[in-house]
Amino acid sequence: MTRYLALLGSINIGGNRIKMVDLKAALEGAGFKDVSTVAASGNAIFSDARDAATLEAELENTVQGRFGFKSCAMVRTETEVREAINANPFHGTGPEHGSDRMVHSIFLSHQPEQPAVDALIEEHRSKGSERLALGDRVLFLDYVHGVGVSDLSSKFLERRLGCKGTARNMNSLKNILSKMV
Repeated sequence: MTRYLALLGSINIGGNRIKMVDLKAALEGAGFKDVSTVAASGNAIFSDARDAATLEAELENTVQGRFGFKSCAMVRTETEVREAINANPFHGTGPEHGSDRMVHSIFLSHQPEQPAVDALIEEHRSKGSERLALGDRVLFLDYVHGVGVSDLSSKFLERRLGCKGTARNMNSLKNILSKMV
């Protein structure tokens, strides 16, 4: 059995309210093992022998069936979560790095085409101070002045990159990773 993190999108934003105790119960009811949740933003850690793609579909179906709305699910191993922190070029110490609240790793449903990423970076260069870089099924983004003042919303990014995603900032990812080990 592999220990996984499920990053569920659209949880506890807008009208999609779920108590984490209810999410945990729903996942356990769907057969997920050793389930725990971290924070109130749709992060669930669990053990399973199935592959990530199968788990993502099962998680999305579980949320839709139990709570009545669509959520995207990104499933990653501990190694992949650690890499989403360590490979983020905007995370670290020193003046060239952003704050852990503003620097995000956006977990993607699949690897976007490089020309789409290049076009996004070029298009945004003159529109805002945010910084973007691509990793392995993850988009690294330093929001610099905050998510709320950025034009780079999740829906905008999904349209430009052709894939779904859900973001977590460095503070959240470090907290989640500490619970996975």
